[in-house]
Amino acid sequence: MSDVLLVTFSEMPDGEPDGHLVVEELAQRGLSAAWAVWDDPAVDWADARLVLVRSTWDYEWRREQFLAWAREVEAQTRLVNGARVLEWNTDKIYLLALIEAGLPVVPTLAAEDESELPPAIAAFETAVVKPRVGAGGRGVVVFDGVDGGPEGLDESQLGIGPWIVQPLVESVRTEGETSVFVLGGQVVSQVRKLPVGEEIRVHEEYGGSTEAVEVTQETRALALRAVAVAREVLGAAALPYARVDVMRMPDGTLAVGELEVAEPGLYLDVVPANAPAFADMVEGLLRET
Repeated sequence: MSDVLLVTFSEMPDGEPDGHLVVEELAQRGLSAAWAVWDDPAVDWADARLVLVRSTWDYEWRREQFLAWAREVEAQTRLVNGARVLEWNTDKIYLLALIEAGLPVVPTLAAEDESELPPAIAAFETAVVKPRVGAGGRGVVVFDGVDGGPEGLDESQLGIGPWIVQPLVESVRTEGETSVFVLGGQVVSQVRKLPVGEEIRVHEEYGGSTEAVEVTQETRALALRAVAVAREVLGAAALPYARVDVMRMPDGTLAVGELEVAEPGLYLDVVPANAPAFADMVEGLLRET
């Protein structure tokens, strides 16, 4: 029996960037670990004591198949963060549940179909439209608010809905977006992500950059609160790993932009110290089994 299988997708069979660091850290703790592609029929998931979803970054194109896989694996062994968490977190409508629970979140409206898009976009001076199921900034479109009817909206720029609509948070171009890593219930690090030029997406494929920065009390408190609120919403005993993306709002306060508890990248190439922290968390989970 293997101790740990780290789950990825076929285009990244060796896992997230510098994913070997996690394998090496686990080996130092006497734990065997390997990367495995989630839809590889040759993988025997039941052979692992613990299966951790990591870089399954193709789920957006076949989410139902991915969730069916997760439920099947969970019936055979321990899956982290769990099939129910994956279902909840891979649809950005989860942000509405966090707002309802009182967490400071970037204002978010849902648009189920094209008829609901114009009024949702018109609610903000400048609106950001995102597919509800999406990753890596793909399908994100910025619109100036439209006044009323559908004739003011060029929907050809959008992918398939449904969508969420949020205001453009201007600080993303100056202060950037901060990602806080919460592993084993503890804040272990954070990074600052900045877009380039007029782009608002901070991802490297759009020219964005990422740097490690010191954790602040402000970001630590919001990240821990976000994980706690998510646990309450889900009725979950724990969320072993999370990445909380936060942004500075116009009034100077911080708000959650995304809470990644499905397959949050660890940015190991920027923060290699996340690898031993992740391995410590995994070791703790195995002691529970």
